Amino acid sequence: MTPSEENVMTSPQPETIEAQPVHSGPNGFPSRYGAPRRTAILIAAAALAVLALMIYSGIHSRAVAESRLTQRTQDAAIPTVAVVFPKGGAPTQEIILPGNTQAFSDAPIYARTSGYLKRWYFDIGAHVQKGQLLAEIETPEVDQQLLQARADLDTAQANLNIAKITATRWQDLVSNGSVSQQETDQAVNNLSAVKAAAESSAANVRRLEQLQSFEKIYAPFDGIITARNTDIGALIDAGANTQPRELFHMAAIRTLRLYVSVPEVYSRAARSGAPATLTLDEFPGQIFHGTLVRNANAIDIASRTLLVEVDVDNPTGQLLPGAYVFVHLKLPDQTRSVTIPSNALIFRKEGLQVGLVRDDKAELIPVKISRDYGNSVEIVSGLQPTDAVIVDPSDSLVTGMPVRLSSKTAGGSKP
Repeated sequence: MTPSEENVMTSPQPETIEAQPVHSGPNGFPSRYGAPRRTAILIAAAALAVLALMIYSGIHSRAVAESRLTQRTQDAAIPTVAVVFPKGGAPTQEIILPGNTQAFSDAPIYARTSGYLKRWYFDIGAHVQKGQLLAEIETPEVDQQLLQARADLDTAQANLNIAKITATRWQDLVSNGSVSQQETDQAVNNLSAVKAAAESSAANVRRLEQLQSFEKIYAPFDGIITARNTDIGALIDAGANTQPRELFHMAAIRTLRLYVSVPEVYSRAARSGAPATLTLDEFPGQIFHGTLVRNANAIDIASRTLLVEVDVDNPTGQLLPGAYVFVHLKLPDQTRSVTIPSNALIFRKEGLQVGLVRDDKAELIPVKISRDYGNSVEIVSGLQPTDAVIVDPSDSLVTGMPVRLSSKTAGGSKP
């Protein structure tokens, strides 16, 4: 066997491949192209679904965001307020009002006659009794006028005596016809004229004697000398056309009086005979007792107060006239009040108001103040301890406006 034959015999024979049947698809294409197309269609459909979902999600999220923004805007338009509950409790027991003590009797002492001050006997701070001699005035002119008036009186009395004798004699003679009736009537009338002149001279003497008696100045009541405005040798002019000069000033301090203006809302406490107590910074912890003796029985239109007088016994003179005191007056049990911060008040043309929170809405109500403590005020009408009072209300707050409460109140807690 030749090599070529060997190669032919050893070379592999070609493999016979069996032909597979080929089927056509619905579009005339072989069926092996149908599966990839369906896959592409499914992928495209899925992509469209994802895109539609993304579009819907974006639109929905934007709508939700807009809704939330609208809600937040509406919520932001509702103001948030802090509230406080008025402090109430027992009825107000007393009111404390300022006042100044005054002497029960207070008078300047003037001279009634003219002259020169001869001497004085008491200086400031001296306690004197009624009728004690305070000073003497030297009045040489009045003394001389008195001497002249007494001489004129003696002359008038002498003329009166001769007129009486003459009138009596003429009346005896007219009965037997020795004198005429005309002469008798003249004698009687002359007696009347002389008698009147004598009485006038006597009155002038009494007037000058009284002026002379004013040379001595006496204390008009028990008290103390609070001022001395003269000295020895000073000219005293008591003429009608001159300004009188005060020599002394006296005050009776065994009893002091105070005039206090009581607010109209507490006028029921101003009952005559009601007790009153006094306190002074000068005497810490010490209480003085007085009595409300009278009131004006009329409200002052300008201040809306009632003027009352309180008298205080001061036998030892411990209290001084002009002292600044605090008068404590008991109030009737019907008077009730509550206290709120001053920054809760609203001042508008409608008057004094406060804002309350009721059913998540603001409501403005009028109130009346009795006392102002600075940081707080006492309200006697318009509020109850259960009312939620708005603190620091805005200028735009009106009745019916929706409001929201803050997480905590501005002060105090709900009863």
